[in-house]
Amino acid sequence: MKESEPHKSELLGEWLISKGLLSGDQLRIALIEQARGATRMPLGCVLVSLGFISESILREALSESLGRESVDLTRVIADPAALALVPREVAMQYNILPIGHLVDELSDEHRITFAMTNPDDIVTLDQLRTYIPVGWTLETKLAGESEIAHAIDQYYGHELSIDGILNEIEIGNEEGQPVVRLVDAFLTDAVKCRASDIHFEPEAGFLRIRYRIDGRLRQIRALHKSHWVAMVVRLKVISGMNIAETRAPQDGRMTLSVSGRISDFRVSVQPTIHGENIVARILDRQKGIMPLETIGLDASQLSTLRQMMARPEGILLVTGPTGSGKTTTLYSMLSHINAEGINIMTLEDPVEYPMAMIRQTSLAEAVKLNFADGIRSMMRQDPDVILVGEIRDADTASMAFRAAMTGHQVYSTLHTNSAVGAIPRLIDIGISPEIMAGNIVGVIAQRLVRKLCPYCKVPYTAEPEEAVLLRCELPPTLYRAAGCERCDFQGYRHRAALMELLRMDADLDDLIARRAPLHEVRQLALSKGFRPLAESAIACVLDGTTSIEEVCRVIDLTVKL
Repeated sequence: MKESEPHKSELLGEWLISKGLLSGDQLRIALIEQARGATRMPLGCVLVSLGFISESILREALSESLGRESVDLTRVIADPAALALVPREVAMQYNILPIGHLVDELSDEHRITFAMTNPDDIVTLDQLRTYIPVGWTLETKLAGESEIAHAIDQYYGHELSIDGILNEIEIGNEEGQPVVRLVDAFLTDAVKCRASDIHFEPEAGFLRIRYRIDGRLRQIRALHKSHWVAMVVRLKVISGMNIAETRAPQDGRMTLSVSGRISDFRVSVQPTIHGENIVARILDRQKGIMPLETIGLDASQLSTLRQMMARPEGILLVTGPTGSGKTTTLYSMLSHINAEGINIMTLEDPVEYPMAMIRQTSLAEAVKLNFADGIRSMMRQDPDVILVGEIRDADTASMAFRAAMTGHQVYSTLHTNSAVGAIPRLIDIGISPEIMAGNIVGVIAQRLVRKLCPYCKVPYTAEPEEAVLLRCELPPTLYRAAGCERCDFQGYRHRAALMELLRMDADLDDLIARRAPLHEVRQLALSKGFRPLAESAIACVLDGTTSIEEVCRVIDLTVKL
């Protein structure tokens, strides 16, 4: 190790010079200072101590030159479960910080993540393995020395549970910034609970906190309203908002590492009669972009979708109400076709999940840009594939179809109740049937339903009226929700997507161009194998994935009765 140290220093110095972050004179000064020291400090530490580079630049330089993933500890919320595994004295001795503890629900695999100044230090890694259970995976990320030291002081020795932090605030203990830790604790708890949104809702005398889990809001805590003023400031600061503005709506965004997982938070502030209401949308990058095979399609539907995506030009629409998973489906499709030889560009309001190699534009951050103007601008960027966040007016629809007619693949969303319903909706917006014919590749309509908890669902024989809804001659065995510890006594855990795929062909195009009634279009689609949402929903109930009550909440099963 000692013989290779000068070589590492030389490589680091050359890399910093090549990036324009360091001059040759500065490198020579640092090397002389390093050689004169009683203990041979790493070159990076010498450069930071001399003020030639910042610790964040050093971290990124080492990350790139060593090929190791780095982590910015100012954007990390350490997991209390991970911190509890390693004593403070050990963390200080080896200058490490436990930052994440993840459990894979399917395989029950545990992964613990540490921030270290030298992720290749075998001695330190061996010591850390003595503190984690046998069989757990140990993952390391590169971090700055002073960043780790500061984080150790920030997390160790202070209460990290929500109840403990509230107790500190109530007894007047201001040491260790309890409000900062309180907000961090709620963000961590929401991510661990698989929430998609956190609602901070001030009432006349208290603050209500609710999480949206599997599509349903659930009250988590109620706090005294005196806590809210400081919490608002903390949320605004980390979201990049103006803390002095309290009378106008604001939008912000933050990226944090929570429990060892990178999560984006889209934060919205809305003034109300009882104070500022804040809703934070949690965008989990690992869960947001799913492989095409896992979004909920059976083999036949997956084959149909691939055929639609194979068309070199045309529009592919995903429809459904707000919160039905349209964006996740679109991103999964883009991820499937994303390759070096294709130029994919998106126009979103705002960008939800950053994706490598895809040029993404956020309307929220672009000056004087709407969807129609954005498409017009993107057309000059030589795109192969264009994603338009939503078709909501005639100008956007017209530009999207113009892009499709000039040889581009266009992906977008539309608010309709069914796949076939996209046709009258587009006519209502202002697109003529003659333009639609031949330019729509296909339409996907989808809904999300909660899945029954597999550990506590209860079988029962369907009632006669339920059998009628499910088109069964004999009452089948169904399942209903019960509730246990694994599902937080809700009876449901996770969600499943129900989809219907309408693949357009020459016959359907001909009906649309002739302005045929909608029932004729639907009848022809059914004869070609089109499977309506109701059929997918019934199959989901009969195989025990969900309950009939849950399906009836989002889909009308009486449509054929």
